[in-house]
This record gives sequence, C-alpha cells and structure tokens, in this order.
Amino acid sequence: MTIKLSDDRKQLTPATVIVLATIGFLLLSACASDDPYRRTKQGAAIGAAAGAAVGSRAGDKDDLLYATIVGGLLGTAVGNYMDSQQREIQNEFYREIENQDIEIQRLQDETLKLSLSSAASFDINSFQVKPAFYPTLNKLSRLMKKYEKTALHVIGHTDSTGSDARNQMLSQQRAAAVASVVLDSGIQLSRFNIEGRGEMQPVKTNKTAVGRRANRRVEIYIKPIVEGNERQAFVPPARRT
Repeated sequence: MTIKLSDDRKQLTPATVIVLATIGFLLLSACASDDPYRRTKQGAAIGAAAGAAVGSRAGDKDDLLYATIVGGLLGTAVGNYMDSQQREIQNEFYREIENQDIEIQRLQDETLKLSLSSAASFDINSFQVKPAFYPTLNKLSRLMKKYEKTALHVIGHTDSTGSDARNQMLSQQRAAAVASVVLDSGIQLSRFNIEGRGEMQPVKTNKTAVGRRANRRVEIYIKPIVEGNERQAFVPPARRT
C-alpha cells in the first residue's frame, strides 16, 4: 500500500524519514497470520505514517491550519478541560499507576505528561509494543479521541547503553510504535508530533541499572489547544541539556 502526500508534504526531515521507515517495518511485521493484533497493527501503522509526516512540520508558520482543525479552547476553559481529562486518565489507569507502568504529571502550562515504562511496554532492544500493553494504549486512544482539543507529542528516550546512533534510532522507533497504536481509534493525524531524543534527556543516572531502566521510556505530552494561540500546542516540549 502506498501513502501519498500532497506536494507541500514531500520534503520530509531525516527524522521523519526514519519514523516512516519504522512504521513501514511495523506494518510488514504485523502481517503474520497468527498475530491476534494483526489487523489493529496494520491499520495503526498506516495511520501513523501519515501522522508522522504531518507532525514533523507541525509548528511551521504555514501550518496554522493544522492547529485549528479541531478548534481551540477559550482561555478560561483550559483548566477545567485538562482537570476533567486528568481525572479520567487517572481513573482509567489506576492499575498501571499503582504498578508504576505509567506516571502522570501536570505541568505549569496545563500540559499533561504521561511517562510510559519501557519495561511494561517493550522488551529490551525491541520496538515492538508488548501485546499485554495494547489494552493500556487502546484506553488512552479512546480518551484522546474524546478530548480532541489537544495536541499529542510522543517522544522516545533511551539510556546511554550502546552508540548514539543506535539509541537515536531506537527512541524514534519506540515513539512511532506507541503512536501507531494510539492513532488506531481514528484520531486526527494533524494532532501528532512523533520524535526520538535518544539518550540526551536522562531522568536518572545511567550509572545504575535502576537509573537506566527509568531512562528507557516513551513520554506523551498532551497539550491543550488554546483559541488565539493554537500554534503553541504544536511546539514540541523543550529539549533539556
């Protein structure tokens, strides 16, 4: 199957090319007849490829159209909207939170940050989402479809084991794999930004096994789209040094 991009979408960044290649690999690997998630993976992979292409340019000056497709929240409504969304996420994922498979934070700009444990979602050195983690991502997908006035930034991270190039690739592959599942509910592709940041943003020391395990993660930033300032929702979270 070929995914066609309009003329103004054909110039893709190197990172997007890698993401698209990853999605293609996921699509091929999803074709095993004995895979119970085959149809879900196929549809999700196709959707994520298009989403990655759009997300790679979200935030450009000529892309305000994509920021306004779903409309924006009035400034006074942002807090309540994100409060409601946070409550539902916490209720839906109480088991995952208890098991430390997911961590939820509310940031100062009202963004919700979800950190997905690599141990729960991926095998070591693999970017195939564990079958047991599909129900979790499917729940998130349904909620993100309900709360449509948000932009979604899916960012992969690794520990410092291995080469920089390998870690960068793996982080992008894992971000793309998570996004491909979440996209399967029919979420608008223009809401997504998908990227990998390799080993550059550790949250713990890489000198211990516990620290390295914490650093292997995928983060999802759920940013409110505010009327009059829509573009800001599509600006990726700042890179820490």
